[in-house]
Amino acid sequence: MWGFDGSSTRQAEGHSSDCMLKPVASFPDSTKKNGLLVMCEVMMPDGKTPHRTNGRATIHDDPDAWFGFEQEYFLYKDGVPLGFPKGGGFPPPQGKYYTGVGYDAVGNLAREIVDTHLELCLDAGINHEGINAEVAKGQWEFQIFGKGSRKAADQMWIARYLLMRLGEKYGVDVNFHCKPLGADVDWNGSGMHSNFSTKYMREVGGKEYFEALMAAFDKYKNEHIAVYGPDNHMRLTGLHETQSIDKFNYGVANRGASVRVPHSFVNSGYRGYLEDRRPNSQGDPYKIASRILQTIATVPTK
Repeated sequence: MWGFDGSSTRQAEGHSSDCMLKPVASFPDSTKKNGLLVMCEVMMPDGKTPHRTNGRATIHDDPDAWFGFEQEYFLYKDGVPLGFPKGGGFPPPQGKYYTGVGYDAVGNLAREIVDTHLELCLDAGINHEGINAEVAKGQWEFQIFGKGSRKAADQMWIARYLLMRLGEKYGVDVNFHCKPLGADVDWNGSGMHSNFSTKYMREVGGKEYFEALMAAFDKYKNEHIAVYGPDNHMRLTGLHETQSIDKFNYGVANRGASVRVPHSFVNSGYRGYLEDRRPNSQGDPYKIASRILQTIATVPTK
């Protein structure tokens, strides 16, 4: 346990500032000799009571639940996304940037950053599953897979940290806002699509259970949105591969739906994984995974 000044991190008042860090996971840091990155929970001074900002300690966890988080983000330099004209304006419209290759599509800096980030994550033992350039200029994505909501979320937070720290070397910032260019322009926002499955979904499933599950997701749609990241009203507009924030729907291979149902799920007898496309790029993966599991727990399995 390590004491720290919570007033400096806006987690306490100056007249009673003590908070505690409780180590809960560690990851090798290949940029240092014998270095470790340590994920900690913030606790109250007694060392036992979770701080109100501690999203990890009280979440619904299931070690047999699998999560795959797709983290989208923009790389920014000098106040604009990489590849945007200096001094204002926009590059050519979206269309050629997604999974882009070549200087015209992705420039000469982003590829080195995202490839290096991938290697740092793998060195750290993080289940970094892949990268791709995204729909908008200067926008990228990486994917993290983990078994158990805490484990998957721990790895996502460390992966975010590694990316931001790496950007320092290149004079580049990582912008995780879900709509950094604003809601009124024809540029995609950033999400953190959350793929999920439980042991029951993988091994039993069935159409009847699936339909009951989707009814529960509809019933609790407001509770999901509440923890799916700030400013999501700017992103979930019904445009740019999203469903409106006040609606819930699902569809096979439908990237404009709240929940995308993979063909493989249907073809396997409604077994496997589903993708919730509503969480945004600033969402807390602990809270997102917890809310998904809370809703799943309301659906009978027998």
